[in-house]
Amino acid sequence: MIPVDEALEKILSHFDVLEADDELVLDSLGRVLAEDIYSTVNIPPMDNSAMDGYAVQAQSTAGATRSSPNILGVIGEVAAGYLTKEEVMPGTAIRIMTGAPVPKGADAVVQFEHTDEEIRKAQDQPLTEIGVLRQVEEGLNIRRAGEDISSGSLVLKKGTLIRPQEIGVLASLGREVVPVIRRPLVAILSTGDELVDVGKPLPLGKIYSSNTYSLAAQVIRYGGTPKILGIARDNVQELEDKIKQAQDADLLITSAGVSVGDYDIVKDVLARQGEVTFWTVRMKPGKPLAFGLLRLGKSMIPQLGLPGNPVSSMIAFEQFARPAILKMLGRENLDKPTIHAKSESRVKNTDGRRIFARVWVSKQEGQYSARVVGPQGSGILTSMAQANGLMIVPEDVPSVEVGDDVVVQMLDWNEET
Repeated sequence: MIPVDEALEKILSHFDVLEADDELVLDSLGRVLAEDIYSTVNIPPMDNSAMDGYAVQAQSTAGATRSSPNILGVIGEVAAGYLTKEEVMPGTAIRIMTGAPVPKGADAVVQFEHTDEEIRKAQDQPLTEIGVLRQVEEGLNIRRAGEDISSGSLVLKKGTLIRPQEIGVLASLGREVVPVIRRPLVAILSTGDELVDVGKPLPLGKIYSSNTYSLAAQVIRYGGTPKILGIARDNVQELEDKIKQAQDADLLITSAGVSVGDYDIVKDVLARQGEVTFWTVRMKPGKPLAFGLLRLGKSMIPQLGLPGNPVSSMIAFEQFARPAILKMLGRENLDKPTIHAKSESRVKNTDGRRIFARVWVSKQEGQYSARVVGPQGSGILTSMAQANGLMIVPEDVPSVEVGDDVVVQMLDWNEET
C-alpha cells in the first residue's frame, strides 16, 4: 500500500491549469481569472456627492451655528445621473442627491441634517434659500473622481478567484465578458452488471447506480462539468465502447472494477489502452485505486479509477479527484478546509491506514466537537448524508479516544458550525 499523500502527489503531477475561456460576467462566479484586469475608466468618473444635501463653497459656511445659521441662496438641484449647468458661487448652494456630480464651483456638501430644510418644509416655505447650521471644511462629503479605481490601474490580478464582490468590481468596469479558466469536462463511468439507472424498475439482485450521481454532483460542486457515460456492463467490448466516449474529456472517472475480484475487468481494459497504475492506498475507506493515462484517439486522457462502494467512492473523490479539478481550474489552494475539534467518539485503527471517519461537527462555547455518525461501513451511503466532516485518524495512531484533539476535513459549512 502507498500513503495517501504519495498517491495524491503522483496524481496531481499529471494535471495542469486549463486554457482560458470567455464567460459572461455573472457566469464567471467561482472561476479563476485568466489574465490581469485593467480599468479603462475612473470610478467614480467625476467628483460626486456622498450625501443628500447641498453643494456649497466651504467658505460660505464660515461661523455658521444652529443658533446663527448662514443663509445661502438655492440656485438649482441635481440628481444622480444628471449634470447641472449652474455654478456654485459664494453665498449660493445647489440641492444635490447622493451620487450626483458635484457642480462647478462647489467644494463641499452639507448634508440635509445640518440645514434647516425640514423646518422650511414644515412651514411650506419655498426652498429658494437654505440655512446652514454648521461650518464645514473643504472636501466634506465629496467622493473624488478615481477615488475607488483610476483609469489604467490594475484592478484584479490573474489567478484571482471570482466571488460576488469581484463580480461587482467587474461590472463597475463595464465588463460584460470575462476571461477565466474554463471548467474541466469530467467523464463519469460506472461499471457492473448489478447496476440499474435511476427511473427504471429494479429487478431482484440489482441496485441503483448511486455513484453516477454522487460523483457527478461532486464534480459540479467543485467547478467541473460532468459528462455521464452511463453504465458499462462487465464485458470487455461494452467497457471499451463506453471509454471511447471520454475522448473529449479532461478527466475520466470510473467507479468499481479496480479491486481483485474475478469480474473486475476495468483494470485489464485500462491497462491495454494506456499507462494505468493500480494501487492499494493506505486509507479507509477507499483502499483500491487506479490512475493513469488512456490513449483515446489522438489524446492522452487522465483516468482515475475509484472503488465501487459508494462511501469509498465519494471519500476517494474528495482526496484525489477534487484537488485535480481545482488544479485544472487554476485554484492555488487545493487543500480541503480543516478544523481542530474534540472527539465525542472512540475510533479504532486496527490496520495502520489513514481513517476518514464520517462525523457531525458542531460548535459550543467556541469549541468544535466531532461525533461519529452511526455505522462506518463503506456501503452505508446514508452515513455521508448524516455527516458534515471527515475525522482524520492518522496511520500511526492506534485509536482516537473521547476527548482527544482531532483534525476534521469539512465536507461543508453551515450555521451550526
